[in-house]
Amino acid sequence: MRIGLLTEGGYPYATGEARLWCDRLVRGLPQHEFELYALSRSAEQEERGRVVLPEHVTRVWTAPLWAPADDGRTYSRRERRRFADSFKDLVRGICAGGPEPEPFAAGLYGLAELAREQGGLYAALRSETAVRAVEAGCRAPGARRSVQRAQVADLLDFVDELERLLRPLSLDWYEDLREVDVCHAAAGGIAALPGLLAKRFFGVPLLVTEYGVQLRAHYLEHAADPSAATGTGGRGATPRPAVRALLAAFHMRLASEIYAEADLLTPGNAHARRWQERCGATRDRLRTVYPGMEADRFATVGEDPGCGDPDTLVWVGRIEPAKDLIALLHAFAEVRRAAPGTRLRIFATAVVPGYLADCRSLAAQLFPDEAADAVTVGENPVTFEEIGGPEAPTPAHAYGSGRVVVLSSVIEGFPITLAEAMLCGRATVSTDVGAVCEVIGGTGLVVPPRNPRALADACLSLLRDPERALRLGAAARARALELFTVEQNVAAFREIYLQLLARGPARGEGGVPFEQPLEARVPGHWTSPTWADPGADRAGGPASAPADASAPAAAAAATAPTPGAASARTPGAASATTRGAASARTPGAAAAKTPSTTTTTATEATV
Repeated sequence: MRIGLLTEGGYPYATGEARLWCDRLVRGLPQHEFELYALSRSAEQEERGRVVLPEHVTRVWTAPLWAPADDGRTYSRRERRRFADSFKDLVRGICAGGPEPEPFAAGLYGLAELAREQGGLYAALRSETAVRAVEAGCRAPGARRSVQRAQVADLLDFVDELERLLRPLSLDWYEDLREVDVCHAAAGGIAALPGLLAKRFFGVPLLVTEYGVQLRAHYLEHAADPSAATGTGGRGATPRPAVRALLAAFHMRLASEIYAEADLLTPGNAHARRWQERCGATRDRLRTVYPGMEADRFATVGEDPGCGDPDTLVWVGRIEPAKDLIALLHAFAEVRRAAPGTRLRIFATAVVPGYLADCRSLAAQLFPDEAADAVTVGENPVTFEEIGGPEAPTPAHAYGSGRVVVLSSVIEGFPITLAEAMLCGRATVSTDVGAVCEVIGGTGLVVPPRNPRALADACLSLLRDPERALRLGAAARARALELFTVEQNVAAFREIYLQLLARGPARGEGGVPFEQPLEARVPGHWTSPTWADPGADRAGGPASAPADASAPAAAAAATAPTPGAASARTPGAASATTRGAASARTPGAAAAKTPSTTTTTATEATV
C-alpha cells in the first residue's frame, strides 16, 4: 500500500512536534510505502537537516511556509474576476457571524481550482482586490462584531497572514497524491490542505490524526495580551484583536471543513475528540488512537520499583508558564513544613528563559540554602537540572530519581511526561487539566489546578504511605503498557489503513465500473506466491523495482483516468522513481505553472 504522509513542522526534519510518532509509525509499517509531503516552518528547521529515513520511504517533497512564494505570475482580466469571486466567498465565510460554512468551502475550492489551472496565488492574495474584499466582508451586515472595526493595518496584516496559510493551495502535491492509496495528514489545519484537495479532485481517502488539536493550539498561541489592543507588542507579538478574530474564524472554518470531509479522524485522546465533535465531526468517523511511546526505554526503571529516593518529588517537562511551577513551589513549601527532609528535583526538557529565572528566584526566597553545620556548604532542597546531564543522562534516570512524579500544569493536551512516568512505574500527582484523568485512569492522584494546598496534601499522602505509592506505580505501569506503547499505535493504524483501502477508490460520475482491477490495490507482493521469500524480490536492488508494492499502484495510476483535471499530466511520472537515487520530476502542464520557489526539494529519500 502507498501512503501519502502530510506533515507540518515535524517529520522528516530533525526537530518538530510530531517527528517522533511519525518516525515510529513509518518504521513500524515496513510493508507499506510512504511518500512524505512536508511543510517547514523556518529556515533554522531546514538547516538542522532531516532524520535518516528507512528504505520504504520512496519520495520526499518539501515546501517552506516561511519563504516568499512569488512566481511572478499575473492573472488576466477573466482570471482576476474569477479570483475575486472565489475570494469574496472565502472572506464572507470567515467574517459571517452565523454558521455558514458553504461560502467558505466554495471559496476555498474555487481558489484551489484557479491555482491548479493558472499557477500560484501569491500576487493575487496580496493585491488591492484582496484587501478590499476583506474590508467589504468586515463591513457587511451580519459580520462578526469583533471584525467590524478592523482598520487598514488590520486588513493588511490579515491578508499577509492569509497568503501564508493558503500557500499549500499553490502546490501541486495533490496531483501526486492522486496515486497513493491513503492520504494521512499528521495534523489538522493547513497540513491537511493538500489531502483535502486530493480528496476533492480525485477521491483519495483522507485520514487526519490530531494529537494536539490545531484550532486549540491556535487559540493558546494567540491569546490576548495587554499590548495587543494598542499594537505595541513589536515584531512577533500577539496580533491586534481584529486580526486575531479573523485568524481564529479562518482556522475554525478550515477545521470544520476538514472534519466534515475526512474519511476518518483519529484524535489522540478524548479531550481532542471533544474539540473535534464541537467543530462538527460526527462520531461514526472518529476513532481514538493513543500516541505510542517506546516502553523499552523505561523498562529498567519500571521493573525496579524500589529504586529512587522515597523522599524526593520529581517534575519533568518544559519550564514555561503553562506548567505553573510557581504553584508547585508554593505547594512544596507546604510539604517541607510537614516533612522537612523532602526534596524537589525539577528536570527541564526545554525552558522559557524569563520564566526559569522567575522560578529560580522564588525557590531561593522560599527555601534558603541549608547546611548541616557551620563549615558545610548549604544546599537548596529545590534543584533545577537538565536531562542529559551527569546525574540524569536519560528521561528514565530523571523519573527514577524519586518515587513520586508531580504534574502541576494549568494547560495540557496529552501529558506525555505523565505517560512516561507511568511506564517507569511511578506514582503520580497531577492537576485535572486536558487528558490527565483519561491517561491516569485511577492509577494516580488528581487535584484541581491552581491549588497549591491540594497539591501539597496529595504529595504528602503518598510520601507518608510508601506502600500505596508502590501499588499505584505498579498499576500505572500496567495501564501504560496496555494503552501507550508503539506496538498498539502501529497496530491501530495498520488496521485503519486496511479499512480505508477496503472502501475502494472514489469514482466520479460517469466512471466505468470495475475499470481498475481490485488486485491492483492489494498491498504487498501480490504477484508472488505466499510461500516466496520477500527478501528475494529485493535482492536485485533497483532492478527488481517492478516486483515492489508500488508496481500495482503505479500500473493502475498509469491507466487510470484523470477526473476533473484541467491539463494533461505525464502518466506514471510520479511513480517512475528509484530508491536512493535523485530523480528529476516530470510534471505536466499543471505542475509547470507551480512557483519554483514553493517546492524547494524534489529528491529521493536517502538512507
